[in-house]
Amino acid sequence: MSGTILYYSVVGAQVALVAAMACAVIRMIIGPRAQDRVLAFDAASICTMLIFVTQGMRTGNVFFFEGALVISALAFVATVALAKFLMRGEVIE
Repeated sequence: MSGTILYYSVVGAQVALVAAMACAVIRMIIGPRAQDRVLAFDAASICTMLIFVTQGMRTGNVFFFEGALVISALAFVATVALAKFLMRGEVIE
């Protein structure tokens, strides 16, 4: 019984994450400023990472967790680089 509850909970979480990612992508497209687009990119990358984690929980495959780790590291570096570019106009000094 608890396996069924866990399965449907993970599926519900994935549906909510896809909805959140759709909202972030819409904000990336229609964002009035570059700062809004960077923040939406960060939110979308977090949703992508969490979808990978929940898919790993659902299937029991460890490669999804490694993929989530790679996505989170790359998204962090990209967000920091974009924020630095918006503040100073250059990434590498």
